[in-house]
Order: sequence, then C-alpha cells, then structure tokens
Amino acid sequence: MPVPGPRFVAFAGSWSRPSKTRLLVAEAADRAVARFGGSAHVFDIGDLGADFGTLRQPHGSGLRPHLDAFLQADALIVASPVHKGSYTGLFKHFIDLLDPAALAGKPVLLAATGGGDRHALVIEHQLRPVFGFFEAHTLATGLYVSSSDFDGEALASGSASQRLDRAVAQFAAHLPSRQAAPLRAAG
Repeated sequence: MPVPGPRFVAFAGSWSRPSKTRLLVAEAADRAVARFGGSAHVFDIGDLGADFGTLRQPHGSGLRPHLDAFLQADALIVASPVHKGSYTGLFKHFIDLLDPAALAGKPVLLAATGGGDRHALVIEHQLRPVFGFFEAHTLATGLYVSSSDFDGEALASGSASQRLDRAVAQFAAHLPSRQAAPLRAAG
C-alpha cells in the first residue's frame, strides 16, 4: 500500500561504496520526508546493475525499478561527484535514458560532492543546464559539499546542513499544499 504524501526520489551518480554523494542524497531525502511526509526512494549507479553503461546490457534488470521510480516521483534529489570539473559519465548516461518531456515542471534539488571547494560551480555550469533542457524546475538553492563537510558517514558541516535545510524547504512551493513539519535542528 502506497504511503500518502509526496514521492521523493534521490539519485546519486556515484559508483563508489561507501559514497559521500549517496550519503548526501539520502540525508536530503530523509529531511524531505521529515518535513513533508511521504516516502523516499534512494539509489545510485551501483544499484542499476553491474552491466549498466555497457553494450552488453544497456537496460539491465536493475535499471527498470529505479528508472520507473525516478519518472514517477513528485520531486527529485540528484547529485553527482565531480570528476574533472563535471558530473560523472554514468550519471549522464542515466539522464540520457529519459524522454525529453519526462521531467517538465518537476522540482529538482541539485547537489554535488567533491574533494575541495574549487568545483563548487558545477551545479550552475553543468547540472542546472542539463535539467533546464528537460524543463524541470530546479530549486534556487543547490548544494555543493566537499570532503571536509563530512565526518565519517555523516554531514558534519553546520553551514552545509543549513543550506540543505534551505534547499529542502524550497520543495514546498512545488508540492501539494499541506502543513510542513518544522525543520529539525542542525547538529
């Protein structure tokens, strides 16, 4: 039985495990569900199957449930680790599977992770144009976090946590009208 409320889907364009990118999208999804209710589906490149991105099985069995969830979501959270100034190739390969009209008007929280602050503009110069092509509604606040913003497997930076809360709150204008739960304290 479906959970009432918005369906959030969080996609991390990372193959690594453990992955700071997956930690980030999972945290964003948790905060979105805590604020708006509903449910969240979180996945990364590794969940799409070992042959994802190869010619052997470009649409393997691991892909379909995640792609369907992505397309049926009420709101999306997407993030990629930054490699050589841009999103990963397999992140783009997943996005390339989408019909150009599939995301029109859908709210999308954009995020990225990197080793340092020098890649912080990847959201504006790489991710926002891709989702603009799809006519998705990208939230005004994007979130770039570097390795120093994490403590082990948790987002530890107070400023990054506040920015994430601000970005999640921006879903409110795009979701069915209902009372949002108060923000949880950053800590």
